[in-house]
Amino acid sequence: MRPRRGSRDYGSILLGSADESGFRQRIRIQTLLTASIVTANLFGALVAVALTAVGIPEPTVFTGELWWVNFIAVPVYIFAAFVVGIGWGTAVAVRDLRWAIADRPPTKRDARRTMRVPWVLSLVQGMLWGGATVMFTLMYGIVDPQLIPKTLFVVGLSGIVVVSISYLLIDFTLRPVAAELISAGFHRRKRSGVRARSVVSWIVGSAIPIVGIMLVVGFGLARDDTTKLDMFVGVIVLGLTALFTGLLLTVLSSVSVTGPIRSVRAGMNQVTAGDLDDAEIVVYDGTELGDLQVGFNSMVVGLRERERMRDLFGRHVGRDVAAAALERDPELGGSERTVAVVFVDVIGSTTLAAGRTPTEVVEILNRFFAVIVRAVEHGQGLVNKFEGDAVLAIFGAPIEIDDPSGAALTAARDIAQGLAQDVPDISAGIGVGYGPVVAGNIGAIERFEYTVIGDPVNESARLSELAKRDPSRPLAAGRAVDAAGDESASWERQETITLRGRTEETVVYAAIIDDGHVTADSPTPDVTD
Repeated sequence: MRPRRGSRDYGSILLGSADESGFRQRIRIQTLLTASIVTANLFGALVAVALTAVGIPEPTVFTGELWWVNFIAVPVYIFAAFVVGIGWGTAVAVRDLRWAIADRPPTKRDARRTMRVPWVLSLVQGMLWGGATVMFTLMYGIVDPQLIPKTLFVVGLSGIVVVSISYLLIDFTLRPVAAELISAGFHRRKRSGVRARSVVSWIVGSAIPIVGIMLVVGFGLARDDTTKLDMFVGVIVLGLTALFTGLLLTVLSSVSVTGPIRSVRAGMNQVTAGDLDDAEIVVYDGTELGDLQVGFNSMVVGLRERERMRDLFGRHVGRDVAAAALERDPELGGSERTVAVVFVDVIGSTTLAAGRTPTEVVEILNRFFAVIVRAVEHGQGLVNKFEGDAVLAIFGAPIEIDDPSGAALTAARDIAQGLAQDVPDISAGIGVGYGPVVAGNIGAIERFEYTVIGDPVNESARLSELAKRDPSRPLAAGRAVDAAGDESASWERQETITLRGRTEETVVYAAIIDDGHVTADSPTPDVTD
């Protein structure tokens, strides 16, 4: 069954839902890719301006000799870089994500190209900022050679910040595409991905600004006209740059970590609530956290299969027997228990099969068994066996109940009434026995079943044969009625008889029918088996 989808399937509401149409998802991804590139470049430009104007004020670039660089070269390059960067990035994304745009399964080549998209788009930004670093360093250096180290550091640092932010944002945006690749079995795991993100955040947010502070101090000591205030302002600006840059990269890096963890936590909540059908999560991370997501889904599949096996096991052997077997290792053998036994046997099964198709016979028998199962489970009994067209039910084993005999007698009356109402095509003799039996696992260690062995089983089977004279009135052994509580008032003594195959006489009781009297000359139906 398909897992339930939500608005945070990919770890963020910005990325939409896995149920979203392909067209809407493509528009969303393209919009976020463009926004990511623009945001990263704007942030890098702000860092460059702040460092140039305030962070490292000396030597200054705001001189009359540099007007052509400041007001012509820089604006023109920035505009061209934005246009080229966005256009180039869009072309790369469209080319490498063509399979996703066409909504077709990815090939191995598609997967390889798609996995390179974050690096390629980040490399595009790096090349544009690298070109800016070289060009502006040369332009400013021609006019004032002392501006070379300042320009190289400021533009280079800003470019590194842009590349780092671009990579994290693009990697975040392409989560839906990564999810498709992973589900198709193509995504290669990046085992050190989380560590690499942390190292990048440290380099850009801490290491480079600290190096910048050292350079500011070095420039200040090397220049006689640098005041303490200039050095103080420079250090403060670089410190603030480190704070904001480090915070931004840390947030982006933490989002890439917390997203998969939150999805796993949401899935765990569903598992805790017992909702295994909808507990699977979307796997979209290619790092160790993706392994965590895959592991969680594997666990859910295993739990679902276990619950399915438990359900099938319970249907085959009974819920209580299955629960007892799962709680402890089952062993061959049994123990003596005092139980009540209900045996139900169809009347005229040969005639039933002769007049109907096999499919019709099975349908009738299933309705017949459903009535019995419902009545037995309502009385906390165990439907132990389906023997062709007969049923053996036990009350008092494997789970002890307060009044097994009363529960069995009540179930027998409910079965007779239920068959008359729900399955008029069929009638059955119902017998109830009571006494000590051996209850346990019978068979070989490789294959065994839970059952009961003892005289009450034979007694109930013989009483069911006798009850076929009037299927509307179940019959019970006297000791079953004597052991019952209030239920005994619904039964009356019928006769004393020696049942077939037994030497001891049995006092037979019959259920009191609704009108309160017994019909002595009830017709005897066909009991051919």
